[in-house]
Amino acid sequence: MSTENEGTAVPPAPSAPPVPVESPAASPQAAASHSGAPATPEPPATAPGAPEHELVHAGQASAHASAGAGAPGPSQPQPSPYQAAQGPAPDASWPPPPPATPSYGGGGDGTGGGWGSSYQPPAPKSGRGRGGLVAAVLIAALVAGGLGGGLGYTLAKNNDDSGSTTVSASDTGGSVKRDAGTVAAVAAKALPSTVTIEAESSSGEGGTGTGFVFDTQGHIVTNNHVVADAVDGGKLTATFPNGKKYDAEVVGHAQGYDVAVIKLKNAPSDLKPLALGNSDKVAVGDSTIAIGAPFGLSNTVTTGIISAKDRPVASSDGSADSKASYMSALQTDASINPGNSGGPLLDAQGNVIGINSAIQSASSGGLGGTGQAGSIGLGFAIPINQAKYVAQELIKTGKPTYAKIGASVSLQDTTDGAQITDEGADGSEAVEAGGPAAKAGLKPGDVITKLDDHVIDSGPTLIGEIWTHKPGDKVTVTYERDGKQHTTELTLGSRVGDS
Repeated sequence: MSTENEGTAVPPAPSAPPVPVESPAASPQAAASHSGAPATPEPPATAPGAPEHELVHAGQASAHASAGAGAPGPSQPQPSPYQAAQGPAPDASWPPPPPATPSYGGGGDGTGGGWGSSYQPPAPKSGRGRGGLVAAVLIAALVAGGLGGGLGYTLAKNNDDSGSTTVSASDTGGSVKRDAGTVAAVAAKALPSTVTIEAESSSGEGGTGTGFVFDTQGHIVTNNHVVADAVDGGKLTATFPNGKKYDAEVVGHAQGYDVAVIKLKNAPSDLKPLALGNSDKVAVGDSTIAIGAPFGLSNTVTTGIISAKDRPVASSDGSADSKASYMSALQTDASINPGNSGGPLLDAQGNVIGINSAIQSASSGGLGGTGQAGSIGLGFAIPINQAKYVAQELIKTGKPTYAKIGASVSLQDTTDGAQITDEGADGSEAVEAGGPAAKAGLKPGDVITKLDDHVIDSGPTLIGEIWTHKPGDKVTVTYERDGKQHTTELTLGSRVGDS
């Protein structure tokens, strides 16, 4: 049997110790064979430090080399530390670029082991008794060796007439029944109800994302930024794991929520919607399973856990005319990459608990030179309770409905709360006359620090938290005015459509 080693070749070990020569002048060949260690290899260069990390939306996997102006992608500059979908934060200063993080890298230097000095046999010892014992041990060893060899040959002969000692398993998995709750069982049940979405604008730009079957009528739920290119005169297709491909159309899209619904044309009659879980009941540490098409690799399954809940995520694609999207996200360490956007995040029972939408990623990452960033174990999903409500509204009316408090808040980076501005974004009143905030007694300059039991550290956090509610919900607002803390209750208003 021969083997090939990568790197420096290692000389074979001698089968027996060399016979010492009586003459002090050993031949050059003997000296080269048995003395002297090879030169120690130079230590590898230290790996460069990891690049800074930034948050990008999981996005589409770009399908065209010239798609820079198309669907948002991780390769595009992102103004936010949390990038999930299209639309920059209303305030250019929010969110700020993430702080530099320590790089992890390293290398080591070590010396490879070399051959030592020539073998020196021990001086012989006298005594017939010991010699007999050695002989007996040698005979026993030979007998054992012969017995082992005989058994080895017999076993090999029984398994393979060619002499191979490879042992074959009785079943390599093709007919194994996997228990309910295993990743394989969940994936087998969920995959047939997921689709790979290809969106193309009228100019031919676009990319790839993911979606999942929402109902038997052919509605598919995904991210807004996955289908944005196809909204105005573009082309949209959805492909199932069995290879069946359907044309589709956008039923409705909510840029602020980063949720969209598409409908299959000539939808099959055997669609099986995925079961929707309860994202409010999810606990940190729960198992998660993500399905998507990372970098266009359809039907990819990855696993992880819920790392955190209620993560405020603000997103935009960095363009001058785009608007922000916000969510109070589920954080997971399941591997999520560009192309996973819109795909389901499942619990251990196969219920959808979120829609994969965003990742924090090394900015210079990518696959095959695409320049798109990849997963470092920080992924974010829109909670399914919120996404379900939005999807139902889109199917019913074609437009999203947003809850609101009727006040403009600063979107600047802060950790002190969400401050009501002195003036609205378009020059209007900061506190809408007759709106929920005005009725509750809120005024410009007030700093909102809590919404119900959720701590509010910034304007985007407040918006994301408000949007987890429905219009008409009653909430308790804690705010500070002139250094004093106050609490008030208000009923959320509504706004229809993206504006």
